[in-house]
Amino acid sequence: MIIRILGEGQYTIDEGEADDLQRLDGLLLEAAEDGDDAGFAEILGQLRDSVRTHGAPVADDELVVSDLVLPATGTDLVEVKAMLRGDGLIPG
Repeated sequence: MIIRILGEGQYTIDEGEADDLQRLDGLLLEAAEDGDDAGFAEILGQLRDSVRTHGAPVADDELVVSDLVLPATGTDLVEVKAMLRGDGLIPG
C-alpha cells in the first residue's frame, strides 16, 4: 500500500500494518464527528507517525499512484472533514 503524506512524500506500508492504521483512522473519524479539535490533531499526528515509523519512503524520482492521502501537518479539522469518507481517510 502506498500512502502519501501531503507536503512530505510517499511511503510503502506493509498490509500487516493496516490494522493499526484502521484503528487510528476510526479514532480520527470519531474526533472529527465530535468536533474535538485537540483530539483530532493528536490522532492525526499519531496516524502520520505510524506511517513514517512502519513505512519505507518511496524515492522522490519514483512515480507511483498513492492508495490514500493523509493531510499535511497543520491541516485543520474543517479541511480534513472535506477529505473524510463515510469510513474515514482509510477505506475499509
